[in-house]
Amino acid sequence: MKPVILFLHGAGERGTDGIRQKETGLGPALRKNPVPAIVVYPQLPPDAQWLGEHADAAMQSLDDAIREHDGDPQRVYLTGMSLGGYGVWHLALAHPDRFAALVPVCGGIAPAESASSVRQSPLTAYALDPYRFTAHALRHIPAWIFHGAADTTIPPDESRRMHDALRNEHADVRYTEYADADHDSWTRAYAEPELWRWLFEQRQRN
Repeated sequence: MKPVILFLHGAGERGTDGIRQKETGLGPALRKNPVPAIVVYPQLPPDAQWLGEHADAAMQSLDDAIREHDGDPQRVYLTGMSLGGYGVWHLALAHPDRFAALVPVCGGIAPAESASSVRQSPLTAYALDPYRFTAHALRHIPAWIFHGAADTTIPPDESRRMHDALRNEHADVRYTEYADADHDSWTRAYAEPELWRWLFEQRQRN
């Protein structure tokens, strides 16, 4: 059985063509350096987020791929960038026993004034500290977080706060911040050879 990667694209890749979600981020990286995994690329319709029925549809696509392509349910990995980075935290909260590792890239938890496309997960809406709430709920899942220090779309403090919150929960978490990167931290993140070595070593711990 092969490991399975669920990739959640950003706001710019929304549409109905079934193509754009593979043209930025993970798709180009894997065309340049293929990995031995099944990769699932759901696409959001225009103006949607990875919440509600669209999050459910992404999970259905994941389940279909695992069943049809003999995917390994113990090695299912969730990654996403920007809007999809927000989606990583939401889907992991909604399905805390499904993923062996998380790789959110330039994502976050709280709404960003500079990015009208992102929404806070309804699962954290009533938490006094949504970062601490998320970290506590997901402390059992290894995570590697990426962000650009010069990001003017999603503040890097979003990832810094999640990293700190997970460390406070004694979680297995890594954080890479590119000092000279703006919002596009995904090109460098998905090109990191160590990321893939680390990712494929992870298996569900429950």
